[in-house]
Amino acid sequence: MTQQLPQTPSAEPELSGVRNFRDVGGLPTVDGRRVRYGRLFRSGHLAHATDTDAAFLSSLGLHTIFDFRNAADQRLEGPDVELSGVRNVNIPLSDPADGAEFWRMVRDGDLDQLTSILADGQAAGRMIASYRMIVTERTAEHSRVLHALAEDSTPALMHCAAGKDRAGLSIAVSLLAVGVERDAIEADYLKSNDPQRRYRVRRSDSSPAGMSPEVMELLNPLFDARAEYLAAAFETMEEVWGGTERYLEEGLGLTPALRERLRERLLDGTA
Repeated sequence: MTQQLPQTPSAEPELSGVRNFRDVGGLPTVDGRRVRYGRLFRSGHLAHATDTDAAFLSSLGLHTIFDFRNAADQRLEGPDVELSGVRNVNIPLSDPADGAEFWRMVRDGDLDQLTSILADGQAAGRMIASYRMIVTERTAEHSRVLHALAEDSTPALMHCAAGKDRAGLSIAVSLLAVGVERDAIEADYLKSNDPQRRYRVRRSDSSPAGMSPEVMELLNPLFDARAEYLAAAFETMEEVWGGTERYLEEGLGLTPALRERLRERLLDGTA
């Protein structure tokens, strides 16, 4: 029996313990199809999900949750809440040591330290370098995600800590694989800037000095979704592989048969 899938979006929920949740259904492909609703979701981490949040997530019929956090992230926020009958797959997309250093800087860095590390475009440069690194050094991980989606893992939810960078790139790669328009991928990515979606930065020093406008201005590029970050990922695919198609085929092992299975699982039925 063919599973009945939602054809229209449900109202986006107000999840109190999960940031940046959304269904990527409805995004258009270059050949006139659209991503099905209820197939692929994205969010920030699920460690602080309330009982109400968990009940909503359970109602989605999820098969798999992909958690792209590393060990440092998980120590900081905690493990995801467990949803009955849902498979949790942890695929770290950054080095745990880098993660620990990053969160120490965010939580504990004073104004002088943050200025020396992040001022004058250094924060944005750090983000661009991270996006480039994930594209070049995490091909095995992204290949694993695409194969899982094609085989048996939908409906799926992808998340990292904020649901912006590692999850954002993994969603972008998945959408590229089924032919979603580049502009639509970018528009979805930039939704992470919406005030209600942004990661809540926590500082060890929560005083006015510790959370001053000067401090937050230095930290903001780390928690922004910027078109230049995503563009750097696409540019890296062009520079290293000669284009996104060769990146998918040669870098990630996306065969025509695998791509067709992905499209069957993620796209609507009309071409």
